[in-house]
Amino acid sequence: MFTRDIGVDLGTANTLVCIKGKGIIMREPSVVAYDVRNDAVRAVGREAKDMIGRTPGSIVAVRPLKDGVIADFDVTTAMLKRFVREALKGSLFSRVRMVLCIPAGVTEVESRAVYDAAKQAGATDIDLIEEPMAAAVGAGLPVWDASGNMVVDIGGGTSEVAVISLGDIVTAQSIRVAGDDLDESIVNYIRKKHNLLIGERTAEQIKIEIGSAKEYEGETTIEIKGRNLVDGLPKNVIISASEVRSAMSDTIAQIIDVIRSTLEKTPPELSADIIDRGITLTGGSAMLRGLAELIAEETGMPVTVAANPIDCVVLGTAKRLEANSGFENYVFRRGKRFR
Repeated sequence: MFTRDIGVDLGTANTLVCIKGKGIIMREPSVVAYDVRNDAVRAVGREAKDMIGRTPGSIVAVRPLKDGVIADFDVTTAMLKRFVREALKGSLFSRVRMVLCIPAGVTEVESRAVYDAAKQAGATDIDLIEEPMAAAVGAGLPVWDASGNMVVDIGGGTSEVAVISLGDIVTAQSIRVAGDDLDESIVNYIRKKHNLLIGERTAEQIKIEIGSAKEYEGETTIEIKGRNLVDGLPKNVIISASEVRSAMSDTIAQIIDVIRSTLEKTPPELSADIIDRGITLTGGSAMLRGLAELIAEETGMPVTVAANPIDCVVLGTAKRLEANSGFENYVFRRGKRFR
């Protein structure tokens, strides 16, 4: 009675937290702002993200996870502690049981770092689940049946492609190319083409507002502000949707290549199931305009975007917290199984 079960999608771009019986209670950017003079955390989440590129020299706003894994252990631990504290605000629970997600392609050292960060944040029992498995469960795919289910989870730091059958991953590939790389490709294109330096927040805004993988009706332009690299003065530039699409094309091609490669390694019986069921896209970057249509054209498979692609992974962890969830025979990467 003094235990609280928490599911966490510790993502490169965003962290989502759910509590058993309450659902998703927190969606925050994975950003921490801290004072370098005394290592004190000044802000976490959305408040810290608003500080990126706008802080004085004594305050640094960083994203402690890169490419789906922990890049700064201490900062990640501080962020996770703050999120857990917010999630349990007003509670008297003395024990915290936590389910976290990790990319399918992480090393033992990288998964251990996530486990240790959760331990430092106050968790007593910890389970680590591969992200594509959690995403498939959260998307409502029949992963426990003897049939092939293909999920492509495109987040901020990694793109995870997996074929799942009978409650486990049959074949999977992970590439550290995803939403952040789309933003970076926009930054590089604008710097080379227009001699204009913009920040990652501006690049993300461009991607969301006019970015696409294919041409679409009603394409528009957007006016952006940045620093002129020639004279160092502020400058405005108008960017078209076709320019943004061209900037992101190489990154999108890498993701499609991994999907093709995974399909090539899939057993023939499961491939037949995938032809019938199609490919399911999850993750925030799956919402890029025209991406599902482009993948369908390149693979010849039907492709659908999950109903709530951003929430799929954390919904999968929420399912794990339930009794008789189907995870009883799932082999966890590390940690104790919940009783």
